[in-house]
Parts: sequence; structure tokens; C-alpha cells
Amino acid sequence: MTSINTNVSAMTALQSLSMINSSLDQTQNRISTGYRVGAASDNAAYWSIATTMRSDNKALGAVEDALGLGQAKVDTAYTGMKAAIDVVDEIKAKLVAAREPGVDKAKIQAEITELQGQLDSIATSASFSGENWLSVDSTAPANAIKSVVASFNRAADGSVSVGTIEIDTSKTKLFDKATPAGAAGTGILDGRYDAADGKYNAVDQTATGGFRVSDLTIAGLTDSAADVDLLNNYIKGVDDAIQRMTTAASNLGAAKSRMDIQSEFVSSLRDSIEKGVGTLVDADMTEESTRLKALQTQQQLGVQALSIANSSSESLLSLFR
Repeated sequence: MTSINTNVSAMTALQSLSMINSSLDQTQNRISTGYRVGAASDNAAYWSIATTMRSDNKALGAVEDALGLGQAKVDTAYTGMKAAIDVVDEIKAKLVAAREPGVDKAKIQAEITELQGQLDSIATSASFSGENWLSVDSTAPANAIKSVVASFNRAADGSVSVGTIEIDTSKTKLFDKATPAGAAGTGILDGRYDAADGKYNAVDQTATGGFRVSDLTIAGLTDSAADVDLLNNYIKGVDDAIQRMTTAASNLGAAKSRMDIQSEFVSSLRDSIEKGVGTLVDADMTEESTRLKALQTQQQLGVQALSIANSSSESLLSLFR
């Protein structure tokens, strides 16, 4: 039946053209934005995963920055420690030179005093972003354990946590500037060396006896047996301090190495997450360009089909001529 009121062919062609235009709009949007899934309506599951992972990736970016800051702090402390070791080596050499009978110990002490002053200067200046791990106040509110943010973790249940790398400054401090006498002087260089025990005493810094590397003096010593024994104890104490400083520097170096490895891992992890998110939501431009060309062709054909369907009713006029 041919009807002038209902043009089935035109209706079919119009529906087909509408679908083609809708697909064409979608393809053009993907090409212009670069995303296959740009909104939750495109694919709710993929959009949710991508949004969460992008958020986590930003957090990892902050972790990477925190690791860089931590590396700078460790580098500063290590540089100061290394410089301090060199100075204490010089002090030990001066003390060994003072063992020679007849040497002017007062002049040697003048050199040692300058070196001792340099130690305090090194420890005080080894500061980065307000953090000093060589010259500290053990009674200050800040904890002796310094934490550097090293990771951002998301568990299978969706809970998140932050991992840290911890450094115990009580093992790296050269000087303790604590106000209470009982707490002060527990650093490597201002703590007392107990000659009787032959080791560093970090418990009772107010006790008499022993000596500190930071203020020992040989100016009044002579070549007597007692003074020679005292000088020998000074040498042992300074060498003990060097060994402890070397251990502290090794600990700082190990922490720096771990931060370097973690920083590299976080950087690689961010790249992997970015790649994974891209796989979920990015548009394949080669595929989309091919689809665009096909849809444009279909659109032209659809327009022609609709035109033909609309013109079919005109042929009915010939029946009434």
C-alpha cells in the first residue's frame, strides 16, 4: 500500500541517519578529547578505576617530592659527617704528633682548638629546610626518629596507607644542645670517653672524669708517664669517635641508597599506572580516524537515502495527471 500520510522509507532512513549522526558525534568527541572513556556514562567501571588511579598517581607524585626532600636532608647530613670525620682525623694526627717527647704541646693545642671550633661550625651549618641531624636538642618536642614519606599504598579492600623510611638521629648527632645537663652532651663529639672502660659513655654526661673530643686539651701536659698515659687515652678516645662517626656515615649512606632505589621505583610505578589508565580510557586514534571516515561516508549515503525516500511521494502526483 502506498500512503501519502505515512512514508515508511523516509522514517527508516531518518532513524538510520540519526544513529549515524550519534555515532559520528561520539567519534568526533573521542578524537577531540583523546579519551574513549571520558565520563562515567561512557563506561562506569573503567571511569571509576581510572579516576581512582589518577588520584593515587598524584599522591605518588607527592611521595616522589618527599623522597627528593629526604634525599637532600640525608645528603646534607652525610656531607657534614664526612667533613667532620676529616677534621677529627686531623685532631688524631695532632695528638699522635704530641706523643713525641719535647714537642711544644701548647702550639699543637692551638691547632686542635681551631679544629674543635670547626667541628661545631660543621655540625651547626649542616641544616636543610630547618632540619639538622648533626647538631640537635634531644629534649626538643621533635622526635629523634625522622620519617621520610616513601610510599603510598592501596590495599585490596580500598584502604590506603603511607610508608616511611625512618632515620634515628640519636645515632648520627655529633652534638646535643639539650638544656638539662643530664641530657646534654650525648652526641658523638661532646659525649665523654671513659678511659677506665675504654669506651664512649652516653649515659651519665654530668659525671666527672673522662673527656670530650669537642673540648679536650693537651696544653698543660708534660712528658711524664701519667701525662703520656692520658695522651694515649685521648688518642684512643678520638679514634673511637672516628669509628662511631664512620658507622653513622655508613647508616646515612645506606638510607640515601634506599631512598634512591625507592625514588626510582616510584617514578617507574607512576609511569606504569599512567600507562594502565591510558589503556583503559584513551582512544585509539588510528581506529577512531578510520571510523570517522566510514561514518562520514555513511552520513552522506544516509542523507541521499532520506532524500530519495522523501522524493518518492512526489511520484504520486503523476497518477493524478
